[in-house]
Amino acid sequence: METLTKKQQNDMRILTDFVRVYCHARHDRSLRAPFEPPPELRHRYPKGVDLCPDCAGLLAHGIQKRRKCPLDPKPSCKHCRVHCYSKEYRAKIREVMAFSGRRMILRGRLDYLWHYFAK
Repeated sequence: METLTKKQQNDMRILTDFVRVYCHARHDRSLRAPFEPPPELRHRYPKGVDLCPDCAGLLAHGIQKRRKCPLDPKPSCKHCRVHCYSKEYRAKIREVMAFSGRRMILRGRLDYLWHYFAK
């Protein structure tokens, strides 16, 4: 198993947080089940993350794509010349990021404001 850089771990943490916020706001609680994060993030999410099956699949796909990204340093997806995601996944990730980013900023997560505009 390859070790991930701090940047990769941070990107995966941000993606996990964004998908979690989106799922908790948009999907029924009864559909959620614990999603086991990658080993590098288990210290942050020791009990896993409760997600519906669709969001769990989206997050697993995003983590896999980030893990295998050949670019160093990785630009944000909107500025990338190589698109890892298919059009459907890209549209869904864009929807999740827009919804969750605005929601987190409005709730006082100013650290995500930097991520939202800087990339």
